[in-house]
Amino acid sequence: MAGIHFSFDNFEQLLHLNIGISDRLDENRAESFTLLYCDFSGIDEEIIKTSLESTLRTSDSIVNLEGDYFFVLPYTDKYGAEIVKKMFDEFFAKYLNAFLLSYPADGETPKELMEGMQDSVSTFFKRDLHCLDRFTRDY
Repeated sequence: MAGIHFSFDNFEQLLHLNIGISDRLDENRAESFTLLYCDFSGIDEEIIKTSLESTLRTSDSIVNLEGDYFFVLPYTDKYGAEIVKKMFDEFFAKYLNAFLLSYPADGETPKELMEGMQDSVSTFFKRDLHCLDRFTRDY
């Protein structure tokens, strides 16, 4: 088991891809995939790598910029994503700041999902996810 790592620069395209797959295959428009954010700041990269290999499925996608990790978990509702988050908490033996949003319930475009993630993390953890600014700004 291990997720597939993508460049942070491809994050928006990765969300577009998962939205397209969901729209094509999920007629119910239920929680087609969940976007999970975890703050892995201060954790050694080798330990993170080991945790990802032991926790994620090969169908899961990973993007990160430094300690900010985002996981696209296809065909996973919020309950399932919460289980993944708890597995990370147990692996690191500490509570991680994390938040999750599902498509389409919490946003129907990559921009809506990323704006929702920024707002939620800022509100609940008093932490700005400026790494997402490039995807949420209107130019």
